[in-house]
Amino acid sequence: MDVIVSIPDKLVASLAERQNLSRRMLEAFAVESYRSERLSLGQVAELLDLSLDEANAFLKRHRVPLNYDLDDLREDETAIQMFLRK
Repeated sequence: MDVIVSIPDKLVASLAERQNLSRRMLEAFAVESYRSERLSLGQVAELLDLSLDEANAFLKRHRVPLNYDLDDLREDETAIQMFLRK
């Protein structure tokens, strides 16, 4: 799906880096959507056409903490233990 956003010319003219405005807006959307837990890390990677490692680095550069809590850690520990038993 394509989404079109209209910005008044006088505002666009005041933006320093107009040439990458579309990409910067997409990145800002990705950051905010991840921060508010509407997108996962994988979805951010897909949206921005990045690998998971690149998406993780991208979010780190934008000072966005990972959405990873104690329950996630416990689930990962359980999965690792199951894997190691095989």
